[in-house]
Amino acid sequence: MKITPLLSGLLLLLLSSSVHSQSSVTPQNPPELWKDYDPDQGAFKEEIVREQTANGIYSRDSYISAYVLGEEVRVYCMYRTKAGATNAPGLLDVHGWLGAPAIGSEYVSEGWAVMAHDYCGKKDNRPHYTKYPPALDHGRMEAKTIHARLPNGVEITDPKQTSHYLWFAIERRVLSYLLAQKEVDKTRVGARGYSYGGTLMWNLGMDPRVKAIVSYFGIGWIAYYRDRGIRMYENPPKEPPMSSGEKLFIKTVESQSHAPYISAPTLWLTGSNDHHSGHERGGETFKMFTPSVPWSFAVQARGHHNTDKLGDDCKLWLEKYVLGKNIDWPARPKAEMNLDQAGVPEIRVTPDSPQTLKELQIFYTQKDPNNVSRSWRDVAAVREGDTWIAKLPVLSVTDYVFAFSNARYANNIVLSSDFKAAIPVQLGNAVATDKLTDVIPWENNEWSNTEPAKTPDGIQGFRATDKKNGTRNLQLSDPAWKAKPDSALSLRFFCSEAQKLFLSVNDQFDKTLELQPSKTWQTLVIPARNLLSRKTTQPMPDWSKTTDLLIMSAANTDSDITKVIFSEFKWVHDQP
Repeated sequence: MKITPLLSGLLLLLLSSSVHSQSSVTPQNPPELWKDYDPDQGAFKEEIVREQTANGIYSRDSYISAYVLGEEVRVYCMYRTKAGATNAPGLLDVHGWLGAPAIGSEYVSEGWAVMAHDYCGKKDNRPHYTKYPPALDHGRMEAKTIHARLPNGVEITDPKQTSHYLWFAIERRVLSYLLAQKEVDKTRVGARGYSYGGTLMWNLGMDPRVKAIVSYFGIGWIAYYRDRGIRMYENPPKEPPMSSGEKLFIKTVESQSHAPYISAPTLWLTGSNDHHSGHERGGETFKMFTPSVPWSFAVQARGHHNTDKLGDDCKLWLEKYVLGKNIDWPARPKAEMNLDQAGVPEIRVTPDSPQTLKELQIFYTQKDPNNVSRSWRDVAAVREGDTWIAKLPVLSVTDYVFAFSNARYANNIVLSSDFKAAIPVQLGNAVATDKLTDVIPWENNEWSNTEPAKTPDGIQGFRATDKKNGTRNLQLSDPAWKAKPDSALSLRFFCSEAQKLFLSVNDQFDKTLELQPSKTWQTLVIPARNLLSRKTTQPMPDWSKTTDLLIMSAANTDSDITKVIFSEFKWVHDQP
């Protein structure tokens, strides 16, 4: 019989009703949800589709069976380990949303037996993927995956109706498969997940077979909070009622619901501007942990979906808690925010083990309740004993000021302090000392992929170091640097060869810049109306909503942005 989309949907709804009717009591927390699931149940029915040994590495790609809600799912798995390995530590490596399994060669080369699996399902023209039966097609990420509502809009009434339940169950089944490998030491197994794979880690952290987990980005607080824009520091606060499906999802399936029941030491790595959820709420998750379970986290300032500045945290965490290595892991820095004697907000940071501290960075920003669009500033600190103190000048004493610190240690562990937030006037007699400016700075990492550069006459500027991707400024939502509606963008440049560059604002409005060669600095003034919408070709209304400014070499040309030196980006009054 051919399974049509309509029939598939009917099967799904019938299954959903069946699942709920079989449960006399709806689970109210993760342990209740998983008390009857046995990931070791049933034969694997292993089907090997690729197997080889090359350059000292044994590789195998295969399908196994997972049994979920009375259905059989054929799960695609990849496995890599050193040839001839014995008693190797195991690592489960979990991909992100719409991703595909991949194995980090650095772990294999260091002796780990690594397994990755697909939970995305059929996508594009992939030759191998996890095959969901029609009744569980909502596990396929290109389908209508189920979160707090069913595809027909009805609220869920049982957590087993969600796609997350399928993904969690499959992940635990793959863990059983990893443990069944002859090379693996069953007493030393860890897991890490990237992006949405990080979201799936929290359920795995309850599994006693796992000795440690590392979650990249995913930490929950998505249903209701992110999806409906409920910001932790909205001023004034916004808290519309939760739906019944959201309530059930949040207390049984969402990542933070697992926190009180996690037994594995847990590390969380994220970016301050990542889209998954506000990192400040992520910090709240750890307050629900059992006191005996180790945990730590690090947040990359200005990080979106990247953590490249967070040292060797993942590697060292797994080595400490899976391999049992004697690694000194300091406590996270302690931080408090108050007013100095003049009424200026300040943050006081006291790191652990200052004798091994290599660097302490402090970051702050103002006003914006949405973490994705915040503009973080580096701020200098003065050391007094074992405490670092940094001033946080603000434009308004009635808007929030936010700050946190990162401590980098000699062994390349990076740890973040708690996220601190306050409305200055609520701390005492606060004063506003920050100043509005038309100058867009470039000296403190405001532009990506750049380095200082001088022209032949010795005048200082900066240049892009990435010919392909150019340079990007994501700091223009800082209220001190925000453009006035009647502004134009002015910049100075120096180039000895003609260059054609591409300018983009917020990935919505574009302009091609024709730069002519000269032996002296030149000035370019760009009114907002000169940039055109990609979708409608209409001119950009003004510069005031600019948060993302990209300059790169124009496509399909021989132009090279790395040969251009820039300086003095600023807002000027736009003349008609």
